[in-house]
Amino acid sequence: MAGALLVLLVGMPSTTAPISLASSSYLCTGYQGCAAAGYGDGGYRQAAGTSYWRMFTGHNCTNYVAYRLIQSGMPNTRPWEGNGNASNWGVAMAGITDQSPRVGAVAWYPPHVTPAGSAGHVAYVEQVISDTEIIVSEDYWGGDFHWRRITKTGGGWPSGFIHFNDRVVEPTAPPTVTGEPKVGAPLEVAVGAWTPTPSSVTVQWLADGAAIPGATGAGYVPTPDVKGKTLTAEVTAQLDGYTPGEAAVATSPVAPGAFQPSAQPSIQGVPEAGQTLTLTVPSWSPQPAKVTTQWYADGEPLADATGSTLVLTRDQIGARISARVTASAKAYRKSRTTAPETGPVLAKPVSVVTPARVKGSAEVGGRLTAQAGTARPGDATATYRWLRDGRPVAKATHPVYTVRRGDLGHSMSVEVTLDRRNFRATTQTIAVAPVTTVPKLRVRSEAKRGRAVIDVRVKAVGARKPAGAITVSVGKKVVEGQVVDGRAHLVVRDLRAGTRPLVVRYAGTDLVQAAVSRSTVTVERGRQ
Repeated sequence: MAGALLVLLVGMPSTTAPISLASSSYLCTGYQGCAAAGYGDGGYRQAAGTSYWRMFTGHNCTNYVAYRLIQSGMPNTRPWEGNGNASNWGVAMAGITDQSPRVGAVAWYPPHVTPAGSAGHVAYVEQVISDTEIIVSEDYWGGDFHWRRITKTGGGWPSGFIHFNDRVVEPTAPPTVTGEPKVGAPLEVAVGAWTPTPSSVTVQWLADGAAIPGATGAGYVPTPDVKGKTLTAEVTAQLDGYTPGEAAVATSPVAPGAFQPSAQPSIQGVPEAGQTLTLTVPSWSPQPAKVTTQWYADGEPLADATGSTLVLTRDQIGARISARVTASAKAYRKSRTTAPETGPVLAKPVSVVTPARVKGSAEVGGRLTAQAGTARPGDATATYRWLRDGRPVAKATHPVYTVRRGDLGHSMSVEVTLDRRNFRATTQTIAVAPVTTVPKLRVRSEAKRGRAVIDVRVKAVGARKPAGAITVSVGKKVVEGQVVDGRAHLVVRDLRAGTRPLVVRYAGTDLVQAAVSRSTVTVERGRQ
């Protein structure tokens, strides 16, 4: 009877005892010892009696690493056909083996590469401290379980790292940078999104690929020394048990910075020959290293005029003065701001020799005439502006003004301005008494039998139905009364017969002037 031979390919043992290397240090030994020190075995202590990937059970480097890979999500099926010895892992899986350590990768040692024996050795990468330092967990055939720290100096560094199912923090949304890359302008990096969620995220800014000392926050303000360089924000996401994830975002080359003035410069002072102008300079953000000033007359620079003040001379008479301020600093564009021009520079003001005055009566229908007086220089010209209660009267700009009905009761005045080219104008204001109106009295009398009946009507332009006190005298007889709605009715009694003088006196009001009417009245004999 023909027999069949069933061959089970399993991983052969590697080393049998702990190694002693200057480049390695054991962090713990044994399942219990490692657990007490805070280092786990992923549950292998309870599962060591089961074969994984058809490897020998118990203390065995290949069975332990296969178990850890299955725990990370791989199936319990050896990923290659053939020999399962540790020495064959890196050969069979050469396509995914390289020199880059990552958490969850397999540290692989060919035969007789320390610490491996004739069958090679594998370990599970628990932590990557740097490209030259790692921490692994491992089990040994006939030996014990360990956690070990390995550095690349000396012996003991793996010949390769097999990347079956590395655990890496992966970006799901890339980092982004907001802000304009220019000197002095803040930049901010958003670190993006990662899976699984990292326990910490760090940032390092680089300029043309070189790390910028101290630039490890999300925000960064480019300094003058990085002008023209390309900035990169490198983001690293970390989570225990995972290889840190890395992503980067670059900016365009850093442009020169720009100063931001707090305000426009301004010029204070009177633009007059002999006077001093002062320039008020704004502040800037950031503060410039140097600030210079240049004064101009009609746009032309004035020689040696670079200070904060300027004394005006007769050479500038008629010119408009301005000043430009320039702020500068390394790696910043120059900021030039110009103060608004002044009015033309004038000589001394026109001086008054003889004051202006107003002739005429301030009454409705009357004429007021402004006389400019005399001035120095003598060829100064006069302009006029009439005011009602301090406000300009429309189109009233002549020296002669005819008082209008609308002026009644208001205070009139006139501004007389004396001006000459390159001199500062001088203005005089001459006040006029409040405007009144002249009334007309219409008197009607009737006398008989010792008495006289007097009817008075008062009319005044601009005053409708005037009022006020009125006195009537016939000879020596006097009667007082009131004007109501422009009319008054009075009776003078006990008069002797004959012709007597009749005098009517209207007292007036604030708006209507007083008036007198004189006539005679003839009284008949007899009494009533």
